[in-house]
Amino acid sequence: MSSLPFGVARLDSILGGGAPAGSVVLLAGESGAGAREFCYTSAAMNALAGADEELFDLYYGDLDDGASLPESVHYISFTADTEAITREMGYTMDSEIVDAAVSEISFRDLSPEYFQLSPVPRDWYEAETASITELGDRGEYEDVLTAFGDYLSEHGEGSLVCIDSVTDLVSMVSDDTDWSDVAMVMKGLKKAAYEWDALVLVLVNTEALRDREFGTLMDAAGGTLQFSWESGGSQRARTMFVREFRGVLSRLEAENIVRFETEIHDGGFDISDVRKIR
Repeated sequence: MSSLPFGVARLDSILGGGAPAGSVVLLAGESGAGAREFCYTSAAMNALAGADEELFDLYYGDLDDGASLPESVHYISFTADTEAITREMGYTMDSEIVDAAVSEISFRDLSPEYFQLSPVPRDWYEAETASITELGDRGEYEDVLTAFGDYLSEHGEGSLVCIDSVTDLVSMVSDDTDWSDVAMVMKGLKKAAYEWDALVLVLVNTEALRDREFGTLMDAAGGTLQFSWESGGSQRARTMFVREFRGVLSRLEAENIVRFETEIHDGGFDISDVRKIR
C-alpha cells in the first residue's frame, strides 16, 4: 500500500513513509500542544518538495521508498484568510520554508460562507467592502458545509488536505445547523478520501468538545493523533499519542511505540524522543 508523507520526517520514517493513501487523520489536542503546528508543518513540507528540492532535502531529507508525494496541497480554513495562515506558519518554522512553500499550497478561505449569517460585520471578513449593487449581483454565499464539500470534490483526488478546523463547525451548531450535519459530513469525508487516495488532516481542539462529540469524530476518522501537555518538575513538555490508526497502529504496537515527545524548531513540528511502552 502506498503512503503519503505527513511531512514530519522522523514520524514518517517510523511509519514506513507516512499514512496509507485514503486516510482521514484527526489532529486532536489541547491549545498550543502541537496539533496546529503539526498541520502547518505537514502542509509546508509537502508543498516544499515541489517548490524547492534543496530546501526540502535540508529540512526533511529523503522520502521513504514506500512513500509518494501528494499531487497537490490544499489548506481549508473556516475563519482565517491566506495572509493570516501564512503569518502563523512563519511563527512555527523558518520563514524560508514558508516563503518557498506557500506558492505550492492552494488556500481556500471559507470565512465569507461561515460568517454570512452571523452578527459579524461583513468588512471584518471581506477583503473589500462591496457596494449594494455588487451585493445584489452576487447574491448570498453557499451554505458553508456545501461550499466545503464542493471544494473537496473538485480538488481532493490525490491530494494532501488540511482542514482548519472542525472546532469552528462545532461552535457553529445552532438551530440552523445540527451536530448531526457536521458528523455526517465527516463520515462522508472518510469514504470520499478513500476513493480519492488522499490524506486528509482534520484539526480539532479537544477542549471545545464533549466526549460524545469527540468520539463521533474519532469514529469518522481512520486515525487519531492526540496532542497534550505533560508536566515534569518545573517544565512542561508537548507529547503526541497515537490513539487510533487503522493499518498503522499495529506496526507501532509491534515495536512497543505508542507515545512521542515532540518539539517545535526551525523545521517546524518534530519528534524529539520516542517512548516505548511495554
